Amino acid sequence: MPLLKFRVYWEDDDNIYRDIVLQTGQTFHAFHESILKSFEFDNKHAASFFESNDKWLRGREISSEVLVNKKDAPALAMIKTPVSALVDNPDKKFIYTYDPVKKWTFLVELIGVEKDEDSKKEYPLCVKKEGVAPAQTGVKGLANERLLEIEEKYDLSNEDMAEGFGNEGDDEEGESDSSGFAGDEGGDSGNEDY
Repeated sequence: MPLLKFRVYWEDDDNIYRDIVLQTGQTFHAFHESILKSFEFDNKHAASFFESNDKWLRGREISSEVLVNKKDAPALAMIKTPVSALVDNPDKKFIYTYDPVKKWTFLVELIGVEKDEDSKKEYPLCVKKEGVAPAQTGVKGLANERLLEIEEKYDLSNEDMAEGFGNEGDDEEGESDSSGFAGDEGGDSGNEDY
């Protein structure tokens, strides 16, 4: 069974992309899940593919929200539509959008057709990752956990630290030095208390 190889670019930076290989019978839903996994996104939001041309204009929609393909419907169902059914030329392009609120957009381009699949591999398969994936929510997972650890470690709500500085460096020598700077006009009379 032939394999379709797509390059999925992040729209904001085409140096960040993933190459994903699909079997010809696999659906847009499987492709959608593979894209999310390869870019380390969750699977909590609606998504759509749009057929596209060389100028990246959106055509017919293939939606995660549609569950059944109906004649003359405005969108096809991801779960029912095989990707190969819409690949009608060797330069086929799609636009993939994820999360209607954040509007993540990826440009998808067919970059090759391979004749032989590897029976030891499970498809769809991400075969190449280039660039650091954008953070879906603020900070990437591990970095976010690390920031939380740092916030807990250096928690400034601690009562000992609430007034500003701790007591480090407060010794007798430092105290006598500070009294000497008080501007003692009577000579050493400022040091009598120490």
